[in-house]
Amino acid sequence: MKIATPLVPTTDEHLIGQAAGGDFTAYQELVTRFQVRVFGVAFRIVGQRQDAEDVTQQTFLSLIEHIDSFRGESSVATWLLRIATNHALKLLRKRRGLPTVSLSGPTDDDDNYSSLPHPDFIARWSATPETLAQRAEVREQIGSALNTLDDKYRVVFVLRDIEGMSVRETAEALDLTEGTVKVRLLRARLMLREQLTRQFGDEATRLFPDHEHG
Repeated sequence: MKIATPLVPTTDEHLIGQAAGGDFTAYQELVTRFQVRVFGVAFRIVGQRQDAEDVTQQTFLSLIEHIDSFRGESSVATWLLRIATNHALKLLRKRRGLPTVSLSGPTDDDDNYSSLPHPDFIARWSATPETLAQRAEVREQIGSALNTLDDKYRVVFVLRDIEGMSVRETAEALDLTEGTVKVRLLRARLMLREQLTRQFGDEATRLFPDHEHG
């Protein structure tokens, strides 16, 4: 009896190589593997389904056009999410009538720990974050709060805390230093915590910090 040889899963890097050589099936497999994740990142940045679908389409068109530029210095996922993030930010800024600005531009005063915001509303939450996150209306409020953040903070939060990318991967995807990613992530978390505490905090347990002596 002949024993079947188990199939070895094809790596993302191998598929990239095949697709670069003209194998359309390999390209389709890459789309299948990453389209949901790319769409998720795009949607959390642009906030509209149609725009997120456009960003997803543009991302995979860019994959075809620039596939030869992949050097394996980062994972395929990191590379694709960086492309998706760039397309999403271009669309967002075009929608707002703003010039396209790179997230990796000169570091400003907000990208250091000394400028971190002091919370104005401190209170115990009415339920645990895990319990609150199970409610559909709460997830919607979290999404709304996320949309209020400046692009550079929201994108870092999406890639690091929602997509689960490491600090190094997030830094590579956005062409930032790891230190800048850490500061922007902390600012995003603090600002989100402030907004959500105003909605879910127990007013009876509220504290009033003295910022002048903090």
